[in-house]
Amino acid sequence: VQLQASGGGLVQAGGSLRLSCAASGNIFRVNVMGWYRQAPGKQRELVADVTSGGSTNYADSVKGRFTISTDNAKNTVYLQMNSLKPEDTAVYYCNAKIVSTTWYVREYWGQGTLVTVSS
Repeated sequence: VQLQASGGGLVQAGGSLRLSCAASGNIFRVNVMGWYRQAPGKQRELVADVTSGGSTNYADSVKGRFTISTDNAKNTVYLQMNSLKPEDTAVYYCNAKIVSTTWYVREYWGQGTLVTVSS
């Protein structure tokens, strides 16, 4: 199983970006997909995640500004980021908890994508 993330970049404060992450490989079911971020000198933190049933969870710092969504047919998760702030600057990592076709449950990480918000 692989996770391929895209969509990072440089944006001014108040702007928007959309991150995408597609899971591929021997997938039976995707249980949870989400995004984490890690700013310089800080620990990696959960930004948002969504279950296969559609339940979402957001960090308090992004509620009302970020929206997570999925295309289950494509095993893809999106993160729409609006009203970006300089403190949102970080490397964003896609994460997924997946049941493989051999019934093996495992957590996967995508490569990071850098989001830089200028003031």
